[in-house]
Amino acid sequence: MTVEYVLLLTITAMLMLSLFTTRGGAFTNTFNHSAPRLGARVEKLIRTGEGFDPTGRQATWGVKK
Repeated sequence: MTVEYVLLLTITAMLMLSLFTTRGGAFTNTFNHSAPRLGARVEKLIRTGEGFDPTGRQATWGVKK
């Protein structure tokens, strides 16, 4: 029973690792396509000072009212 369990865990770990490391994997494509948009948003907020609260409270990120 132990051998089967170790083999099952090894195969599962290899499959999960392949999702992150292969070119064109699900997670790789998501990170590659969303990173430029997220970076642009962060740069805009830093440049304009929008979304930061000078009193030290946590800023709320959402639609302006």
